[in-house]
Amino acid sequence: MLELFASAFATLFVVIDPPGCAPIYYGLTSEMPAHERRVQAIRATLIASVILLIFALFGEQLLGALHIELDAFRIAGGIMLFLIALEMVFEKRTERRHERADMVKATPEIEDVSVFPMAMPMLAGPGAIASIMLLMARAEGMEETFVILGALGTVMVLTLGALIAAAPLMRLLGHRVEAVITRLLGVLLAALAAQFVINGIEGAFGI
Repeated sequence: MLELFASAFATLFVVIDPPGCAPIYYGLTSEMPAHERRVQAIRATLIASVILLIFALFGEQLLGALHIELDAFRIAGGIMLFLIALEMVFEKRTERRHERADMVKATPEIEDVSVFPMAMPMLAGPGAIASIMLLMARAEGMEETFVILGALGTVMVLTLGALIAAAPLMRLLGHRVEAVITRLLGVLLAALAAQFVINGIEGAFGI
């Protein structure tokens, strides 16, 4: 069970990327009072958690309704996660996130950033949704299901902590350290994505 928790935690932590979201959240909310920053951090994390929980619990039924085989989803999800990993290694994902943040900041009437862009697509984006569905597909029995949901809850708690502590984290880490962490996480995600594809191919062809 510990191995399953570690695998689920690593996958979700890398995809959701709390260290990478923190500086972007700070950039979006730097002109807000500290209390408002905390409120929006809590709201964004809760909304993202609910979205991911819905896909964790009902994603497999959705695939069944669309007549999509689980192994096909494993392969497609693994490929998508691998592309995200490449973007992380070459810092394209961070650049795109900053572009989204600049677009929101350039629109004065938008003050609440908890739903967009924080909850979606930054926290509960396509990669996170695919990851939680793939992990839940591997769960056998209620015990393993709760282990994966526990890993999701742990990552979301850490994400909330990162958003709340965004200002001091930015002062402590700086942009260079953030870039190094993002690239290391990208390499790890690439390996995990490759494993998803391998598992999907083995299941689809009965290897």
